[in-house]
Amino acid sequence: MSTELRRLRNHIDGEFKDAADGRTTDVVNPVTGEAYATAPLSGKADVDAAMAAAAAAFPAWRDTTPAARQKALLKIADAFEERAEELIAAEVENTGKPIGLTRSEEIPPMVDQIRFFAGAARMLEGRSAGEYMEGLTSIVRREPVGVCAQVAPWNYPMMMAVWKFAPAIAAGNTVVLKPSDTTPASTVLIADIIGSILPKGVFNVICGDRDTGRLMVEHPTPAMASITGSVRAGMSVAESASKDLKRVHLELGGKAPVVVFEDTDVAKAVEEISVAGFFNAGQDCTAATRVLVHEGVHDEFVAALAKTASETKTGQPDDEDVLFGPLNNPNQLKQVVGFIERLPAHAKVEAGGHQVGDKGYFYAPTVVSGLKQDDEIIQREVFGPVITVQSFSDEDQAVEWANGVEYALASSVWTKDHGRAMRMSKKLDFGCVWINTHIALVAEMPHGGFKKSGYGKDLSGYGFDDYTRIKHVMTSLEA
Repeated sequence: MSTELRRLRNHIDGEFKDAADGRTTDVVNPVTGEAYATAPLSGKADVDAAMAAAAAAFPAWRDTTPAARQKALLKIADAFEERAEELIAAEVENTGKPIGLTRSEEIPPMVDQIRFFAGAARMLEGRSAGEYMEGLTSIVRREPVGVCAQVAPWNYPMMMAVWKFAPAIAAGNTVVLKPSDTTPASTVLIADIIGSILPKGVFNVICGDRDTGRLMVEHPTPAMASITGSVRAGMSVAESASKDLKRVHLELGGKAPVVVFEDTDVAKAVEEISVAGFFNAGQDCTAATRVLVHEGVHDEFVAALAKTASETKTGQPDDEDVLFGPLNNPNQLKQVVGFIERLPAHAKVEAGGHQVGDKGYFYAPTVVSGLKQDDEIIQREVFGPVITVQSFSDEDQAVEWANGVEYALASSVWTKDHGRAMRMSKKLDFGCVWINTHIALVAEMPHGGFKKSGYGKDLSGYGFDDYTRIKHVMTSLEA
């Protein structure tokens, strides 16, 4: 007997709506590989409607006081806490993540991030007013940019939605947000929560595929396009946005180097790096998946990491002993499998390297050693539970290899030598350098990379500033 699929809908101008032409796409639970819902496959008419709603709502929302925007965001944060179990359930259906880790590792930082941006709304900064030309006073206004077209990824659907809408709305912008076509459920629930708090049209959600996202970016209404996704997707957005000179905010791929020196506590480093590499099935652009280990401790490190990987579990969301769930979709599973199948002869799979079970998209925690700098698996983002290990001889080689990829989002250094840690933090060409830790994030500090990892910052006051524009106003003292 077939089970009727749940129907997800767009949220436009305060109302839930199907796609104008009725098209839908199935949404699949990665734990089972089976569809559990349908979502709108939004087209031009839906994008037009969402943009029109956001544009109509913008003047009034722009003119609200920072205190009013703060109050609204604080209400949203409270509502997220009150409806946390609903959000967790939707996210687990989206992604197959462990329930307990979703509850402990995602809900608290999401709520904290919303509250941070609620406070940021009242902390707009600019240079002091003054007379920089005789008889004239200058002041600087910081204003919202307007309507923001935002596209969120499938690896952290809830949290990335927060990273998108919270700073934009705090700054006085209005939003049209598209979740990934594989993970719309939690974002649609977020629209339901926010819809009862914000004025209609301030926050709109439309579901769809990459064509829907392209229509959003190419639409003449938005003043800014923001995406978290692949390098290829970011390049496409930048190209489309260039046609009418939209602002672009890109948080793209990563290939984080994890540089482990000979003086580090190997057992402690292995414990923390394995979690930072395998958490969320390695589907994190900051994941600790490219480890460079000094030759003096390389063999010890690899043996310990392989043992830890073999003891790390993937499995069902309700299993409290698992660290991560399935890969998000069959294409991602195929990509991870392909990297392992194409390994060069000199590489050695120390642990894992295989699919788990015959249902869903599970992959074993995997460790690969014996790799060279120009190997595909070193140069390209795997986005799966795979940690690679290379052996280096000295600090200069570690820096050269760490920086020798096209990504530049995050990195970490593991050493007890303070001077070395400071030298490495200067030389590493990445937007974040962690020292003796990896993957920790706080709302107050910026997150964003260089090179093909994109530009613009999420979180922090810098992320808030990205959603504002600066205007100079000069007035005569004689008038």
